[in-house]
Amino acid sequence: MFDSEVLLPDLWDILGAVPVTLTMALAIFVLSTIVGSLFAMVEYRRVPVLRELVVAYKVAFKGVPMVIVIFLAYYGLPPALQFLASLIGIEFNGHATPNWVTLIVALTACVSAFQAEVVKGALNSFDTGQADAAYSLGYKRSQLFRRVMLPQVIVAAIPDLANSFMVIMKALSLGFAIEVVDIFAQSQLTAALNFYYLEAFLIAVVIYMVIAYIVTHGADRVEAALRART
Repeated sequence: MFDSEVLLPDLWDILGAVPVTLTMALAIFVLSTIVGSLFAMVEYRRVPVLRELVVAYKVAFKGVPMVIVIFLAYYGLPPALQFLASLIGIEFNGHATPNWVTLIVALTACVSAFQAEVVKGALNSFDTGQADAAYSLGYKRSQLFRRVMLPQVIVAAIPDLANSFMVIMKALSLGFAIEVVDIFAQSQLTAALNFYYLEAFLIAVVIYMVIAYIVTHGADRVEAALRART
């Protein structure tokens, strides 16, 4: 039976995981966007060799389930870090690496492949006729990118970047497999104490919906403001 009396206590317990979840999501979003942008620029500029490597990376990480990448990082990252530290003469216990760091690295590797497609699509949406006009006015390549191309690319990418953030929020729930507690994991732990699973998961759903609304609404406002300026 549904018990409304446990909603408020469970809400406070689950809300405790929100700051941690948002922090990890933001870190993954920023890192994956930076890496994905570099990959997109390599493809956009058609850099020899590197372009083929980027394509292979995207195929691999878009095809492999995220949970497998998480477990590969969980078992492979600590010894890899320990080996690299030994090469430069640093004593480091790789197995002391926090699980949340492993999760951030794994999901960043996965999401970077998708962010590369987002940025690549935004770059391809740029009208090359504007570049010709800018060059005719004496713009250098750096000035063209900074003053003309970048503002339009950012505006074009905002909707998909907002979607990517919500994908990251949902992907963090896989972290429970390596004992990283996010909103979903906290709802499971809370329900395990009183066996009111329906109530706990409904609270988690509401929290996710509120975050999604804030992110979507905020992205729409930013996009409208930047579009008005550009």
